[in-house]
This record gives sequence, C-alpha cells and structure tokens, in this order.
Amino acid sequence: MGTVLRVEGLTVHYYTLRGIIRAVEDASLEASSGELVALVGESGCGKSTLGYSLLKLVPPPGRIVKGHVYVEDRDIVALSGEGLRRARGELVSMIFQDPFTTLDPVRTIGDQLVEVMTEHGVPEEEARTRVGELLESVGLPRDLARRYPHQLSGGQRQRVAIAAAIALRPRVLVADEPTTALDVIVQKQIMDLLDNIRRKTGMAIILITHDIALAAERADKIAIMYAGKIVEYGPKESVLRNPLHPYTRGLIASVPDIDSDKWPEPIPGYPPDLRRPPPGCRFAPRCPRAMPICKEKEPPRTRIGDHIVSCWLYGKEGRGDV
Repeated sequence: MGTVLRVEGLTVHYYTLRGIIRAVEDASLEASSGELVALVGESGCGKSTLGYSLLKLVPPPGRIVKGHVYVEDRDIVALSGEGLRRARGELVSMIFQDPFTTLDPVRTIGDQLVEVMTEHGVPEEEARTRVGELLESVGLPRDLARRYPHQLSGGQRQRVAIAAAIALRPRVLVADEPTTALDVIVQKQIMDLLDNIRRKTGMAIILITHDIALAAERADKIAIMYAGKIVEYGPKESVLRNPLHPYTRGLIASVPDIDSDKWPEPIPGYPPDLRRPPPGCRFAPRCPRAMPICKEKEPPRTRIGDHIVSCWLYGKEGRGDV
C-alpha cells in the first residue's frame, strides 16, 4: 500500500486576547491507502485541531504556523483559493462531529448531495443520478433523497454526512468522533460502514477519538496525543501490547476490562493550560515516572522497535531502564 498522507512537523496556534494557545506542536504521521489511523487523546488535547488542519480548515483565530500536509505529494498547507477549494473534497474530506449542524435544515438530502458534486464540476444530471448510488453505498434507501435532515434519525444523518464526504472519492477521509451521541448498535454500524468504504476504495481514514478501546478494535495505526503533541505513534499491535509512554499506559489502564477483577485506574491530575504549557515534557506534572530532566527539557522522538515515542525514559539523557 502506498502512502497517501504525510503530515510533517505540523504546528497550529490560536492567537487569542488571553494569549497564544499552542494547540498542535510539531505533529507528524503517515497513512497508507486503505489504512485507518486513530488519533487518540483526552478532550482538549488538540486532536480535532489537527484533523481540521488536514483540510486547512482551522477557524480564526487559529493559524497553521509551520509544517506540511501532503496528500499524494500535494501540500494542502501551501494551497489557497480555487486550488484549496478543489482539494477539499477531491483529495481530502471530513465527517464532522455533529451532522445535524452541518446539514442544511431547509434543503432536501438529495439537493445537498448534488451541490457537493456540482460545485466540483460534476454535471447536474450526472450528480442527480449518482445521489441514489451514494445513498445505497452508505446503507440508505434511494427515496431518502427527498427527505429533510430533521426527518432522519441520528444514525441516518451520520450516513448522509459520510455520503457527502465520499461523494468525490477523496484519497483521505478525516472522521471527527463519528460515533458521538449514537447508541452502541448504531456506532458499530457506522464503523463497519467506514471499514467497508476504505477496503473497497483504498481511502485512508484518520479517526479522531477519545476512545482507545474503539481504536484498539478498528485501527491499523494509533497516534497518542497529549497537550498538543503526538507522544507515541505506531502500528496498533505494537502500541497496545507494548505501550512505552506513561500516558499511553494510563489510557489503557483507565479502560474497564470485564474479564478482570481489577478496577480501572484514572490518570491523576488535569491536562495543562496550552497558553502556558509546562517546560519540558507536558505530561511530567501527571507522570508517575517523571525525572528531573522531564521538567526541564522536551524529550526527543525515539524509535523503539516499530513505533516512535517521545519520552526521556528512552532518551539519551534519561534512565532508559524500562
């Protein structure tokens, strides 16, 4: 499978009256054709900002400060105007967290899907023909095209949002918490649908989620994000079976296990204020294995086996005794 997405050193800041919020710092990851990469972390860690950045959709006062987002060797960050507009949808697309707020309440589902395609040069007659095929591809009947968003269930609206996102057959699909507010049965149906889409089309999917159990079930790779930084990244099996970063271990330990008598262990403390992140490792104030250097210098990226970790336990100046 060839690499279709490369994120290199992406940094995103929000310039507010109360200070600069360092939402994403020096983030790097890759996704190959047909892969699902899960971006996992607590609320507020910057994972949604990173997802929006892949389409250069960071809302003001946010700004991409540096870095690159390559989709099939085209740098989304460098695009503007018509080139950027066409890239959104044709190269990379997004399923937003709440489909009810992204669908137009006074227009039919069919008209909205047609507009997605005609705005990118698809003739209207062809677009209307494809609407039925799109709806069927996401498990919905063709006649649903005549309905309005308020006439649909939450799961149906999410499927319509997926249909709109894949209408132009993008190479990369960003799914921002796509199962939020859905019951567990519908959640499974939506994730099965995304799996089916990527296997049939070769589309790479970036799944943004706080649920490491969902990532464990569905992902090929996992990127663990904390306070704006990707602290561990690699193949799912490697990250989950041999978690290296103390934060990754904390996330795994906090998940209930019905096969064990052991109670979940919450991570103590709170994430830092990203206007004033602590010096050194941002997780150090909450880390049970923090050393003096952790509070002084940022840890380097270190490759251990087949994944990457940013932690002084493995850096040249750390103990390295794990």
